[in-house]
Amino acid sequence: MNKVYWEGDANPQALAGKRIVVLGYGSQGRAQALNLRDSGYDVVVGLRPHGKSWTQAEKDGWKPEEPAQAVKSAAVVSLLVPDMAQPTLFREAVAPNLKKGGMLFFSHGFNIHYGQIHPSADIDVTMIAPKSPGNLLREQYEQGRGVPCLLAVHQDATGQALERVLAYAHGLGGTRAGVIETSFAEETETDLFGEQAVLCGGVTELIAAGWETLVEAGYKPEVAYFECLHELKLIVDLIYEGGFARMHQFVSETAKYGDLTRGPRVIDARVRDTMKKILQEIRSGAFAQEWIQEGGGDRAQYNRLLNRDLNHPIEKIGKELRARMSWLKPNGETKS
Repeated sequence: MNKVYWEGDANPQALAGKRIVVLGYGSQGRAQALNLRDSGYDVVVGLRPHGKSWTQAEKDGWKPEEPAQAVKSAAVVSLLVPDMAQPTLFREAVAPNLKKGGMLFFSHGFNIHYGQIHPSADIDVTMIAPKSPGNLLREQYEQGRGVPCLLAVHQDATGQALERVLAYAHGLGGTRAGVIETSFAEETETDLFGEQAVLCGGVTELIAAGWETLVEAGYKPEVAYFECLHELKLIVDLIYEGGFARMHQFVSETAKYGDLTRGPRVIDARVRDTMKKILQEIRSGAFAQEWIQEGGGDRAQYNRLLNRDLNHPIEKIGKELRARMSWLKPNGETKS
């Protein structure tokens, strides 16, 4: 089993007096910057001048700096902008300004693993990947808890990379919940596979296919929505809280029998073979090259496929039904 680190394993003094520059103020950037600051670390936020993120950062009490200027004073640079924006930002702001012995930090290994960023040999290259969205990372920290994290050291130029990145994880609150040691390759490949085959691609296609099957058979779209999308949260919450066992504990005997006998017919050998092919595309770098080319161009296919998803009939039905669900938050509302 991989090494797991806890609060007693971390030495916060490893980052004492060392300035951490967080580049990016989206979901992870904002949460990580705030948690690190509240943990007593010296943190600066580096952003493009006067954009939406700059304004939000000022509201949160920061005095943002332009990325290149901020990096000049950094001992640690957290590169937390989107994957496709990282290589350019690294070349323009980080590489010329991060000093020997500094630490380059990531929360996802994509650009290191697939060779889009090539750090110099005289800096540490590390990763802490919180296993939650930024808002949950922040919420749990504020409640005195934490979320589990993955830790990886890609390059240890100083001999102190593990100690320093573990101190970073501690500042996020991660050591309260456990920090699991991994590698950039394992984090990247499993993360992409989970997103594509299960969490995003698999789930949305399964929902859409189920809804379409019912509607094409003559059932009301609203009823199909509740059965194939709305109630999914109830099941996922049970699995999240206690695995398959908790889900089986709270669903009916009829539902359990249907699960055990029909589930393997939906996710059959052909689906499993497709999953293996998807994983191979990730491991070989084929997916990465496809996305790098698409993401760096006009994104015509990306936009076409996204519009197809957003204009699916289930979206229209769902919007109408959710408008009557008073317990749901308005779109765009987030917690601080």
